[in-house]
Amino acid sequence: MTGPAPSHVEPALISQRLGELLSHCGIVSDLTARIDLDGAAPGCRPAVGEGAAVVLAACAIAAAEIWLRRGGKPQPIAVSTRQAAATLRSYAYLTLDGHGVGGAPSDESPLAEFYRTRDGRHFFIHGVLPHLAAGTLKVLGLDTATYDSVAHAVSGWDALDLEEALATRGMCGVYARTPAEWDAHAQNMAIAPGGPVELLRIGDAPPEPLPAGSRPLEGVRVLDLTRILAGPTCGRTLAEHGADVLLVSSPKLDSVHSFVLDTGHGKRSTWLDLTHTEDRSTLKRLVAQAHIFSQGYRSGSLARRGFSPNELAAIRPGLICISINCYGHEGPWVERPGWDQLAAAATGLTEIQGEDSGRPALLRSAACDYVTGYLGALGAIAALQRRATEGGSWLVRVSLAQTGVWLRDFAAPRALEDRPDFAVPDDYFVETQTPFGRLKHLAPAARMGATQPHWERPVVPLGTHPPSFSDANAALAAS
Repeated sequence: MTGPAPSHVEPALISQRLGELLSHCGIVSDLTARIDLDGAAPGCRPAVGEGAAVVLAACAIAAAEIWLRRGGKPQPIAVSTRQAAATLRSYAYLTLDGHGVGGAPSDESPLAEFYRTRDGRHFFIHGVLPHLAAGTLKVLGLDTATYDSVAHAVSGWDALDLEEALATRGMCGVYARTPAEWDAHAQNMAIAPGGPVELLRIGDAPPEPLPAGSRPLEGVRVLDLTRILAGPTCGRTLAEHGADVLLVSSPKLDSVHSFVLDTGHGKRSTWLDLTHTEDRSTLKRLVAQAHIFSQGYRSGSLARRGFSPNELAAIRPGLICISINCYGHEGPWVERPGWDQLAAAATGLTEIQGEDSGRPALLRSAACDYVTGYLGALGAIAALQRRATEGGSWLVRVSLAQTGVWLRDFAAPRALEDRPDFAVPDDYFVETQTPFGRLKHLAPAARMGATQPHWERPVVPLGTHPPSFSDANAALAAS
């Protein structure tokens, strides 16, 4: 087995992209990060591994700046592009008691594939979760899904008509666009001015000093109302720098076991059902205690339950809200649900990936998901800094589509090498004893001289803890 091909991106461009990202987030720092161009994402034309390394380096610099505010000293920071590339498939490298835990539910499903439409476009269907499968089959007029039956059904539709029919029913599908087509699309034109991450001041509040702690984000309480990769990755990234993260899930929502194992490091986990008045009251109590509120629900969903960013800031002035979705927070597609592969297809990444074959192809990673999570964490850390000096309540907005464009345009595509095997070095991994068993997983990719990122809590089953930030309450419930 071999590692990924060497990166083709010039060091000067890496430095430029890092500086641009920090500046975009309002982070002024004399600190620098060494980004080792020691590998690239295997089998991938876009420079997604290098892009991930830049965002992780920016997160580390932002965390190190907070460490300086706490009285710490400057520290060296380094990120390997090879290790960053590995994080974009981190769920695939998990082992539990020496055995693999399985991949993504879309890996082998006829409802997660490209099909040709009547007008000759390549259309990506995404209906792998149970409720999505049922709704997608209804739109296609099918009782069950096989590759042949779905292909035949899709071939009877024009691409735009099928896209609209699925969206009308709240289902997921998009036809692959070229970069130029997406750049001219009304949805992209609505979100492009925001760049890869947006920081918006949404309310007034006095400057708030950082809570006491011996790590960059220690004492920072985070409510994590997200699931399935991008949002949970954001919370996991904050936790690796010391944040106290409480994952809030609903027993009514589908989950993916490998993704829970991959993104649950460092978090408590509790159940709340926001259809119940009592649980909504509990969430409001938690909001009043939190510093950061991260949510990945479809746009408008939480607002209908009284938890819009402005309502959250009214409950807790000075709160930092993170909103994560697929297609962005403005424009005609603002309420459409979506997933990593759909963002890649819409923004032109799959056209670039499949250029040699003449048809769109998926990347061999969940780059849009993971990098969006890293960008959300970066925005939150930047907002913490600004809140400490300027005050205010803040909204951080990221989306898979904005990330897709940023990754697409990060650097010129490389020649595609068919190298599906990626031998991840042993020193990238750590082993953690969890309630599930002995879990071997990737360690944080950033290396920091004084405040090395790590997770203090093991991943736990969803709903393990009471709805509280208190260890005392958690221990009482466990007994």
